[in-house]
Amino acid sequence: MKTRFKKNAKIIDVVITAVAGMLSVGIMFYAIGHFGLKESWPELVLNLFYVACLAMIGMYFFNRIDSLRFNYWCSISVGMTVLLRDILFPPPLAYYSLHLACFTLAVLLLCTLTFFYARKDWKSYTKGNLWVIFLIDAAIALLYNVDIYLEPFSEYTDYLLTEIWIRPTITYGLVACFVTEKKSVDYNKQMI
Repeated sequence: MKTRFKKNAKIIDVVITAVAGMLSVGIMFYAIGHFGLKESWPELVLNLFYVACLAMIGMYFFNRIDSLRFNYWCSISVGMTVLLRDILFPPPLAYYSLHLACFTLAVLLLCTLTFFYARKDWKSYTKGNLWVIFLIDAAIALLYNVDIYLEPFSEYTDYLLTEIWIRPTITYGLVACFVTEKKSVDYNKQMI
């Protein structure tokens, strides 16, 4: 099978993202089974979006999906996880200032993803602009991580520490894929 990327560094980026993402999602599916669907159904919904992103990364890697569809559906999937986990149903945090910071960063990330997709010539987005998406997501995860360490440890702690880093891992892979795109897309010829 032909791969989209020829440089070993880019292949390693995508493979590490895929393996880390699949391992993390697998751990969360185990947690759903362990704690029961009644208690952990929101994680199941989020994991479905994460699995969709990982599947699209694989399809993109092996040239089974074009750049336009990859950009569109990954932006939608990551945006939905931001909307669900961080904006509509945010987890209770120890301090209001942490909640406010996470909420503000989540809105900024959602706006960044929307702006990224809405651009007519999205492939002209600079590498720095793309890395901002990852950095905002990593900052959100870091703040959640701080909150987890401020609260008493429980049987959920290990799973929460895994879950908060899934999306930044996937976002890193998406950005690594997007950064490679150079040519512009003719939107009149491609349909979603």
